[in-house]
Amino acid sequence: MKLQKSVKIALNILLHSKLRSWLTIIGIVIGIAAVVSIVSIGQGAQQSLEERLGGMGADIITISPGFTRAIGPTGGFREVRGVGGAEGEMRVVFEEQTSTASSSKNLTDKDVQFLKSISNVKYASGIVSGRGEIYYLGEHSSVSIEGVDPLVWKDMVTTELESGRYLIGGDANAVVVSNRVANSLFKNKIEVNRQITIKEKPFRVVGILKESGFGGGDNTVFMSIKMARTILGDVGDKKFDSISVKVEDANLIDETLDEITKKLMVARGIFDEKKKDFTVTSAKAIQERISEIVTTMSIFLGAIAAISLIVGAIGISNTMFTSVLEKTKEIGIMKAIGAKNKDIMLIFLLTSGMIGLVGGLIGITLGVLGSMGLEGISIRLGMMGAGESLKTAVTPELLIFSIAFSVLIGMLSGIVPAYRASKMKLVDALRYE
Repeated sequence: MKLQKSVKIALNILLHSKLRSWLTIIGIVIGIAAVVSIVSIGQGAQQSLEERLGGMGADIITISPGFTRAIGPTGGFREVRGVGGAEGEMRVVFEEQTSTASSSKNLTDKDVQFLKSISNVKYASGIVSGRGEIYYLGEHSSVSIEGVDPLVWKDMVTTELESGRYLIGGDANAVVVSNRVANSLFKNKIEVNRQITIKEKPFRVVGILKESGFGGGDNTVFMSIKMARTILGDVGDKKFDSISVKVEDANLIDETLDEITKKLMVARGIFDEKKKDFTVTSAKAIQERISEIVTTMSIFLGAIAAISLIVGAIGISNTMFTSVLEKTKEIGIMKAIGAKNKDIMLIFLLTSGMIGLVGGLIGITLGVLGSMGLEGISIRLGMMGAGESLKTAVTPELLIFSIAFSVLIGMLSGIVPAYRASKMKLVDALRYE
């Protein structure tokens, strides 16, 4: 029997049991729609994460004072903000046990000079940070103040400029402000060459950073270390809140992390891991850990959604058994006119595959519309200040996989009924009432 004829007969079986077929298709539709929605949200979250963490710089390492020490039985991930860096900087540390951490300012100029001598380190610069009041055109607000080394900051900053320039050597009363400070903090936007006041000292804005997930979208004002020490007041002349390191080769970031940790411990006279008083982190490490969490959650939610596919598969199998019983006499007639067992089996496999195909197409459509709807709602909520907007990503690979998987589920569910139909004896099939 030709394939075209088998497809025509299979389609005829579906059309003559519309209600039962559609009820069966619904199970596949729900499962595929759920899988597409969940996977697209997971992929969107992964892309958004890469974009946001990419702004931190894959070649940047941060050394912060304090170290997590395990003292208890529980554990998990914790997020640390504003530790030795800008307000928007985020570090995620995995704690195997409940812990405490020292936060004293124990990083010094000697540490900076030592780090410069380590292989693969291109630049090393100390950073001081704190908070202060900023005044502009009669308004005031609290901002994060970050003191950087103007001589190397332009080579280490990971956020591009929206306008103006970066800090340079000799910039005593000049500042660069983040995008939010310039455009959202006050009623009147701050522009380049405008004057702002911090702690009763006037500063000229020489640059405005572009908006980004980290470093460019928070309330941060960047100035020279010398001026930041004067403004903040509680920072020692040779001490820093954190140290930033830019490496020569980002592919060797992991090796450099280990080398910095080991050599810095020796330089500081620390020979016991439990007594370590600093933490070394990188954007790459943060991205890898959070990516693992996002991937694990996506797989877990996808597995839950797949349960509905199992239910749908059982429904297809049940429908095919019923179809085989209804078409028993027709099976006998086809065998009588020369149809072989493999022809009968192919017809019913095509029937179950068509159910999976139709369910997959409708499920994909609903899944894509659902993910787009969620993204649109989250964007509106984000514009209203309700938090970060949700990003989804529907890829061609996801659509092809979903279609193929739904057809495969349909055909696998129809194997047993199709096999039983193909093995019917001609005489028994013709006598069936």
